[in-house]
Parts: sequence; structure tokens; C-alpha cells
Amino acid sequence: MPVFASNFNGNSLWKGAHLETILPGLLRKLNIPWVRERVQLNDGDFIDIDWLKNSQTKLLFLLHGLEGSSQSQYMKGFAKYFSERGYDVCAMNFRSCSGETNKLLRSYHSGATEDLHEVLTYVLNTNTYTEVYLSGFSLGGNLLLRYLGENKYPIPPQVKRACAFSVPVDLKAGSKQMESPANSLYMAMFLKSLNRKLRIKAEMFPGKIDIRGLVFIRTFHEWDDKYTAPLHGFKGCDDYYQSCSSLFVLNQIKVPTLLVNALNDPFLAESCFPSPNNLGEHLLLETPLYGGHCGFSYRFPNGNYYSEERAFHFFSNKEPFLYV
Repeated sequence: MPVFASNFNGNSLWKGAHLETILPGLLRKLNIPWVRERVQLNDGDFIDIDWLKNSQTKLLFLLHGLEGSSQSQYMKGFAKYFSERGYDVCAMNFRSCSGETNKLLRSYHSGATEDLHEVLTYVLNTNTYTEVYLSGFSLGGNLLLRYLGENKYPIPPQVKRACAFSVPVDLKAGSKQMESPANSLYMAMFLKSLNRKLRIKAEMFPGKIDIRGLVFIRTFHEWDDKYTAPLHGFKGCDDYYQSCSSLFVLNQIKVPTLLVNALNDPFLAESCFPSPNNLGEHLLLETPLYGGHCGFSYRFPNGNYYSEERAFHFFSNKEPFLYV
């Protein structure tokens, strides 16, 4: 499918990659009455999912970004918008992201499609939804695209369409992009959160995790090479990035899917805006000039966001794709 620009003109009150990334998370205040359910996994671990149910036949299934959760502003925004328009909503919290540390040595990562498939299968087996729509953000967007394109698991027939926002489809290049001085604040925040969880795991599993020198790690490349890769069966960070980047399976996606990556997203490298040859016939890439990373706000922080409207219209459209 073609790559095309968007008519989204960004927030009329503030523009700029970092303002559009940071301010929605700081200023948006939504109260979503989530109802939690714990899913027991086949490996003995658990994943918590949060529900906003209205006895609907359509389900929106949400996947958050790195160190996010169902409490992330974009997750709550989507839940509110779609719930008001006739959808049930289920937000999946990745392992150790629901407020409670998971039981196993492993955690979550950008390519843990086995977790997505097991939880989605559970949700469909314990409910009666006839239509399911998937939305993922950043890391969760990569996980979603990887799941749809790798052909490792059968996609349930109830899954009709999918949307992904602000996705580093090339994990290696995205990791490098985050090392830029302009992203130093984000990097420090992510590593602080990841390190806190890692220290808890080190106490849970004495002798299994070497946290010596942890405070000297400054990049995702270092962190993933020392922790993410070995804890999840990869040879190193390069193997992890190669094995889990959705970039390499985008052209195999068979479910109609929209990928929205803003051109001013400070987290995304050039290769995260793939060429038409990489997309395949079922994936559409939209590249608005504005939006930042998981931003896409209009004038008022607590109002509706472009990402929510775009996903809703894409899911509602009966033609192959909806051009704005």
C-alpha cells in the first residue's frame, strides 16, 4: 500500500516534537473505572488485564508502550473514546507492568508475541465477541505488528483490523535514535524504571541476575545486551533486535492494518518509516507532520485525540482503507 501524509495539523496551542510528546502525558487527566482480571499463563506466570465493559459485541484490545500500563494517558484516552461509541475495551498490562512483579525470571519485551496470543485467546474463549480490533502503541505497536506478520500463531478470525501508533519498527535503529542528546531525559526515565524492576528481580532470584555496574548503563543497547537478550533466550541485543523488529514481517501482514508514525516523533529513526515495498498490500503507513511520540493531541489535553478518531474511523470503514 502507498505511504501518504496526513491532514492532521497538530495541537494548535503547542507544536514541537518534545512538547507534543510530553504535555499530553502531564496534562491529560482521565478517570477510567477499570475492572481487573488476572490471567494465569501456561508457564505458571500471570498477566493482568483491565476491562471497561458495556456488554457489547465489539472489543478493542489495547497494548501499551515501554514501561507503560493501562494507566498510560493514551490507553485511557482510547478506552474512553471507544467505550462511548459501542465497544468493550480490554487493556493488557505486560508482565510486571500492572503494579505487581511477575513470578518468573523473564519479563516482557518487544517481540513477546506468545504472551499476546495467549491472553487474546483467553479473552476470546471466555467471552462472546464477534469483532475484535487491536491497537498498540510504541513497543506495544511493534509487538502487535510482529504478531500479525510473523505467522507464528494463527490470528483469531474475530480480529478484523488493527492500528499501531508511534512504532519503532526497526528496534536497532530506534535504540540508536534514543541515544541522541535530545532524548537523554527520556532515556534516563526509562532506565530508572527498568532498573527498579530489575533490582526486585535480582532479589527474587539470587545469583541469577548480575546487577553490578547497573548504574553505569546509559543506553538501551547496553541494557538489552546485558539483560533483555539473555533473560529471554537471545544471543545478544543484535539478535534480539533482529528477531523482534516488526520491520522484517510488515509485508506478511494479512489483517487490514494502519500504522501511524509522526514525522516529528523524537523516538523514531529514518528506517521506522518504511518504504512501500516493505509494507505489503494490507498495511497502510500514515505519516503526519505532527504528533510527537504517542501524542496526537488537538487543542485541549482532556479532549478527543487524533489517534483515537483515526483508529475509530479506520475500524468503522467498510472499504479496504480510509484516506483522510
